[in-house]
Amino acid sequence: MSAPTDQRGWQDLLELPEFLDQLEERGGLPVMELLEDLNDQADLGLEADGVVYHDRGIRVPGYDATFVHERTGARGRPAFSVEINTVGPRNAWAKFDRTLEWDVYLLRTEGLAAIAWLSDEEYQVEESEMFDSKEQAALAGRFSFGVYCYAGDAWAEQRERIQRTDAPAYLQREDGSVMLPSTQSEFYQLVDSSPTEFRTSGGNAPSYLGVLELEITID
Repeated sequence: MSAPTDQRGWQDLLELPEFLDQLEERGGLPVMELLEDLNDQADLGLEADGVVYHDRGIRVPGYDATFVHERTGARGRPAFSVEINTVGPRNAWAKFDRTLEWDVYLLRTEGLAAIAWLSDEEYQVEESEMFDSKEQAALAGRFSFGVYCYAGDAWAEQRERIQRTDAPAYLQREDGSVMLPSTQSEFYQLVDSSPTEFRTSGGNAPSYLGVLELEITID
């Protein structure tokens, strides 16, 4: 799960209705372009110099991320994916089961925005006893997947952090503390998985999370 590092949660939420239907029509949508569209529509003042893909505490910095409509994902299901234009020689992308009921949100707090997607299934299994709605859960930072949007010094810090390591990603705990592996091998030891398990099951993710495939590696 994830929330801003000061643990106050997010200040506001904007639902992006029919996001995946629109993605199917367009084929692909970079996050930087999405932010521009949202600024044009509602003058939100969103700024970003880079992004960080969040997957259950795994963080992968990149210069942009692109949502892609997939005709079929793993096991022949309709899917959508997120591909990260990573910092350095890293590879990061994930495919998600389009047959689940997803909602996509723009979340904002001071100096930070995020695009998060949360399924009905994840909410029912993990959050429904604590929150009356998916929106409340998302505002509290209770979502497994998102793209964080950073600008200025905050983005420079993210970029420089990943450049200090030969690992494909770093890990952030719910209390905001960071684990920075030195190598790809150490990264996979920390997440108790393997590249093959990530590729075939999203790192042994439970089915209600909707992860069909996941790659987080470094060349």
